[in-house]
Amino acid sequence: MKVLVQGSNEWVCVPGDENRIGSPPMCMNPLGMQWMMDAMQGKPKPGNPAPGMIYMLCGATQRSNTDATDKTGPAIPIGPHWMITWPFDAQANGLPTTVRDKGAWVMFAGTPYSYLHVCGSPWEGNEYHAGDKAIWTMNYARP
Repeated sequence: MKVLVQGSNEWVCVPGDENRIGSPPMCMNPLGMQWMMDAMQGKPKPGNPAPGMIYMLCGATQRSNTDATDKTGPAIPIGPHWMITWPFDAQANGLPTTVRDKGAWVMFAGTPYSYLHVCGSPWEGNEYHAGDKAIWTMNYARP
């Protein structure tokens, strides 16, 4: 990987290659870098000893939502997102495993490379300002 910016806080940004599926521009901390390098090298499982963080604010394309080693599937477009690179059990946590444009879901569920995907631009949504009136908008359906 070519380093675009070496952060002063151990984060690294790489430019990626928009012409290659699975090679997006991204920034990651050292544990996220370990996870990404292990995945790119096809290791049986990631070696990061604790959760890593990766963000791809330009989005990405990926070949599969279920297989980290897929090199032939059609491109799946994924919008801006954060990744918490630590094995997440989607079923135990009640999280979806389907690609979404907003919200959280688990990618590569059931594999050593499963991780939490949090989609959506950090600039989307309503902002809170001091003095704002809170309006509860959650609804419940009755069985």
